Amino acid sequence: MSEELVLSNLLNNEKYARKVLPYLHIKLFQEKEEKAIFKAIVNHFDNYNILPSKTEVKHYINEDSSLTDDQYNNTIEYISTLSNDDVDYNWLLDTTEKWVQNRSLYNAIRDSISIIDGTDTKHNKHAIQDMLKDALAVSFDTHIGHDYFDEAEQRFDFYSLEKARIPFHLDFFNKITNGGIPRKTLNVIMGTTNAGKSLMLAYFAANYLLNGLNVLYVTLEMAEEAIANRIDANLMNVPLNAVEKMDKDVFIGKVGKIKNKTNGKLIIKEYPTTSAHAGHIKNLLQELKLKKNFIPDIIMVDYINIMASSRVKLANTNSYFYIKSIAEELRALAVEYDVPVWSATQSNRSGHSDTDIDLTNTSESFGLPATVDFMVALIRTDELDQLNQIMIKQLKSRYGNKSYYEKFIIGVDIDKMKFFDAELSAQNISQSTQAPPPVNNDKPKRSLKI
Repeated sequence: MSEELVLSNLLNNEKYARKVLPYLHIKLFQEKEEKAIFKAIVNHFDNYNILPSKTEVKHYINEDSSLTDDQYNNTIEYISTLSNDDVDYNWLLDTTEKWVQNRSLYNAIRDSISIIDGTDTKHNKHAIQDMLKDALAVSFDTHIGHDYFDEAEQRFDFYSLEKARIPFHLDFFNKITNGGIPRKTLNVIMGTTNAGKSLMLAYFAANYLLNGLNVLYVTLEMAEEAIANRIDANLMNVPLNAVEKMDKDVFIGKVGKIKNKTNGKLIIKEYPTTSAHAGHIKNLLQELKLKKNFIPDIIMVDYINIMASSRVKLANTNSYFYIKSIAEELRALAVEYDVPVWSATQSNRSGHSDTDIDLTNTSESFGLPATVDFMVALIRTDELDQLNQIMIKQLKSRYGNKSYYEKFIIGVDIDKMKFFDAELSAQNISQSTQAPPPVNNDKPKRSLKI
């Protein structure tokens, strides 16, 4: 694709210009004449919100003192060659996107060479990776918002998609979320120390993997191998300490059987405590896409209170705004990458002795529950521990009425890192709640390939 085609349509095709101008910059053009014309178009558009005519572009060129006489004459002649050919709009967009990608990559490689040979003294070699990442990530975002009236049919079709939500293997969790968690959401488990927060995150990760989903598990508390060990116990259905004692051939064989059962992948990434923020996870996602062709369907972060914020420093603010900032950044990550994010948080001191945790027990910042989409608490008592059970309490839900099944009991097998549905007789919790109205399952469901 030639720069002439881009400049011609920037002058004559307003729909095209409004779409691509946010992605164009003057460095994409090589010749001085092309740069001058592009700068004139952008200046006029910024000032008047309309494309200039050729006469108006020539006026800007007349005032451009940076051009030599020969460059001025060449630019005026160049403008006269810019025609208004009728080409397919979608083809034009696709072709322009490829041109921008190729030109950006060329510029990044050229600038990298300048850094390596010392010509560029403003940047160090560490900047090269970011330059190449940015160039390879160039993409025209074709979605500019949901039109409530014009896209009503698409919206209804979305409601009917079977996997618009990612389901659980636990019946009551599906009931309280109307079938699972939606994408673009932040979901948090709260509990005291040793309540089972990381256990539940690992359990969810194992089941998502078994369902054929790609799972990214970010840990800031335990080692990568420790998380993998928990998932091994879950998927191999053996006690945690038995995994380490297993014969190597037996272990590799079991991993192979698990691999044959799923099309999903699991990546576990460890960061030092308080060292990583949402920006680090974004960089990791770019690397995983480039190096392993891995795009997650769901992200687990263990856990939110020991993350860092990319926007504020803890020393410059209080814990309320700091933790809220982390939560907002994680939720923005979920929206940007179209995935659900799971994380966990500690309850505060009063929550450690409380058998009925509520939102006021959120550790460090009430800004966290203000930001999340879904939040549950894990409640353990001596009586429940003897029965291998744990109580779940809904604290916040944007997926339904949280007064329905506000509390419920599930079973837990700590040795094998598993949760399971408890008998209905276990749901003898005193609460002023009622079951939700029956869901109409008559309408046909269609599967969405994830």
